Order: sequence, then C-alpha cells, then structure tokens
Amino acid sequence: MEQMKAQFKDSWQELKHLKTIVVTAMFIAIGVVLGFFFTIQVTDFLKIGFSFIANEMTALLFGPVVGGIMGGVTDIIKFVLKPTGAYFFGFTFNAILGAVIYGMILYHRPISLKRILIAKIIVAIIVNLLLGTYWLHIMYGKAFWALIPVRLWKQVMSVPIESFLFYIVAKALSKARIFELVKTKR
Repeated sequence: MEQMKAQFKDSWQELKHLKTIVVTAMFIAIGVVLGFFFTIQVTDFLKIGFSFIANEMTALLFGPVVGGIMGGVTDIIKFVLKPTGAYFFGFTFNAILGAVIYGMILYHRPISLKRILIAKIIVAIIVNLLLGTYWLHIMYGKAFWALIPVRLWKQVMSVPIESFLFYIVAKALSKARIFELVKTKR
C-alpha cells in the first residue's frame, strides 16, 4: 500500500516539470492523430485503433496521475474534434481508469512483456469488457449479456497483439535512449 501511495505521489510530482507537460502534450497529439487516422469503427459497439500506444507510453513514463489526466484529456479532445455518437462520460472515465491502471503496473518498473500483458488483461477485463459494455448497455439499452460475446472476442484477439506491439515500441524507445532524454534532470 505504501508503494502505491509513493507511486501516486511521484506521478503527481511529475506534473511540476515542464518536460513532463511538453512530452504529455506530444503524446496527446499522437493519440488524437492515431485515433483519427488509425481507428476502424467496425460496429456501433466495436472499434479497433492504435491510440492506446500514446496512452500507455505516458503512463509508463510519468505514472498513474499523469497517465490518467492524459487519458481523459485525449478522450475529450478526440470527441470534440471528431464525435462518433453521443458523448458519454463513462468512456472518458474508462480512458482515465485504464491509464491509471497502466501507470500503476508499468511506472518505475522494468519493461517486460509479462508486465505489459498483466496490465492489458486487467484493463481488458475491468475497463473494456465490464465497464465499457455496461456503458453501452446504458446508452443504447442493449442487453449487457448480449454485447459481451463480441466484446470478449475483441479483447481476446487484441490483448496479445496490442501487448506485443506496445512492448516492441517501448523496447525500441528504451534502446534508443529516448526514456533517458525524457527523464533527465529538469
């Protein structure tokens, strides 16, 4: 519990640094662009995209507080610039909660495929499958259990692919010493 408290405190302290704000703004822009040009709306209840990379990278670099703020801001900006249906705060909450979970699992820890998979599975079950389906149930009046099979299938397919993709990107940036540039003394 103390470790988690320290992690949130450290992440909060990250907000004091201009470099954190600038890099986070850059990731917000990347997330918005990836959301616009690299997202496929399969059905009203299912879309596939790549903006998760920017969200998870922010959480990895700056922790759960900065990641959560970034997730919420990015979700709102994407909706304002390109609305896809009615706005519903539940999905913004999901973007915040998912980034907080990623930050709790990835921040100040070594990059490993196992750790990324664990974070992805937790977010897939709690945020995407359960909460996301519940929000769709509230918005559209569709039966919760009728939506679960399609959304479960999407999570089963996307978790390993997204985990591996994020691992490759994170390792490449780490190897290129980008993380060191971002995290140097301010």
